[in-house]
Amino acid sequence: MTTKPIETAPEPAAPRAAPPGAASPPRPATAAPGAAADDATATEGLTGRQLRMARRVASRHGIEARSDIEAVQALKARGIDPFQRANMLELVVRDSAEKRPEAKPDPAVRLPQTRPSDHVPSTKTASPSERRAAEIVRIQNDLARRRRRRLGLLMVRLAFFVLLPTLFAGIYFYRIATPMYATKSEFLILKAETGGGGGMGSLLSGTQFATNQDAIAVQSYLTSKDAMLRLDRDVGFKSHFTQGWIDPIQRLQRNPSNEEAYALYKRNIEIGFDPTEGVIRMEIVAADPAVAAEFSNALLDYAEERVDNLSLRKRSNAVRDAEAGLVDAQAARRDAQEKLVRMQQDGTVIDPEGRIAALRSQINNIEIQLQEKELQLQALLDNRRPNESRVQGAEGDIRRLEALLDDLNAEMTTATTGGDSLAEKAVQIKLAEADLSTRDLMLQSALERLDQARRDADSQARYLTTSVEPVPSQDPSYPRKFENTVLAFLFFGGVYLMISLTASILREQVTS
Repeated sequence: MTTKPIETAPEPAAPRAAPPGAASPPRPATAAPGAAADDATATEGLTGRQLRMARRVASRHGIEARSDIEAVQALKARGIDPFQRANMLELVVRDSAEKRPEAKPDPAVRLPQTRPSDHVPSTKTASPSERRAAEIVRIQNDLARRRRRRLGLLMVRLAFFVLLPTLFAGIYFYRIATPMYATKSEFLILKAETGGGGGMGSLLSGTQFATNQDAIAVQSYLTSKDAMLRLDRDVGFKSHFTQGWIDPIQRLQRNPSNEEAYALYKRNIEIGFDPTEGVIRMEIVAADPAVAAEFSNALLDYAEERVDNLSLRKRSNAVRDAEAGLVDAQAARRDAQEKLVRMQQDGTVIDPEGRIAALRSQINNIEIQLQEKELQLQALLDNRRPNESRVQGAEGDIRRLEALLDDLNAEMTTATTGGDSLAEKAVQIKLAEADLSTRDLMLQSALERLDQARRDADSQARYLTTSVEPVPSQDPSYPRKFENTVLAFLFFGGVYLMISLTASILREQVTS
């Protein structure tokens, strides 16, 4: 059984002599009974050597303690760790200096006393500043412990929600993902150059703004489901991506629907239009470089066909209408010409106007001759004894000229009056000739309109020019392993941050 040393009543210890010029040692700290019990509990398990060392550290700092446990309590109240390595080294250095022959022992220093572990510390009360300092130290230790625990939990959550998914993503990109090959190409949509025209249309005809709508329409068509279905019919888009050696994420299932194939098609085709340069850039991704180039060439053919069909209806309609107008004008002119020829063939006189003019000329000539014969007859009759034979000859000439004049007048009257007169025929021929002239003008206008329609059709024509031909690549372009892994890390980190912020806000709202 262990024996306990007999303790005497506590007596005030003589203060340790302070060196010259040093400050007087502080008053010994007194602890409350409750605090002493707590500190005694905290010092349980300390060895005798540690207690003696704490007593020496307290003595070095000018703390008067009646026991080793009280020394430990006073040091902790001041925020001094008696078991810190630096304090222990200072004690060793000081002990070595004190053991020198020239050093004189200080009678005021007492050797540390051994106390049993179940000794109750002194009930001396501590000052408010020391209690406050002890409480601050305890709070700081508690905060540090909580901070370490929260930091550990944060690291566990980050590892589970961010680092682990990023690791899986990196394993997929580096080990599992099937290499994909990209084929790039560029093409432009050009408008035919024309010398005519004016206004804003001609001002923009030579720039890329004249074909912006066509380029946007072609871009929309190439990214449509119709283009995907046509590509599948021509070169087998679905069959290529349903092969078993492609990884499950990038592979299509057997007999996929059009919607599933179209979703994969939109991921593997990238088409961009630069309105400042008028260039359409296209990138096709496939598991085989040759297949990617084949897909790209097929899409270029579809784009060229679509460009040709964009203005084909407008151009064909204009030219077709002009050609129909020309045919009608030619038929109308042919009918007018046939009518004129038929009228000329049906009449006894080819030129009614010429016949009427000839009759008038003959009538005028007969009238002149009749006037001359009448003058001759009057000259003969003016003689007292006119020659009967000559008078009779003049009278006979007058009768014959009058008869001829009557016939010509009758023929002239018949030619200018009535439904079948030469005048009526002349009018009809004049109208037919005027109609023929009008048809000639209409035919000429139709020819000009057809020529203009053809020029407009040529000016509205669009041409697709491939500036960069698709070439099969030798090295895979996707996946970009490092970039995708970093992107996955940022994505999972952002998701975790958003969830944690949302949870913190909700927790604060609920607890408030």
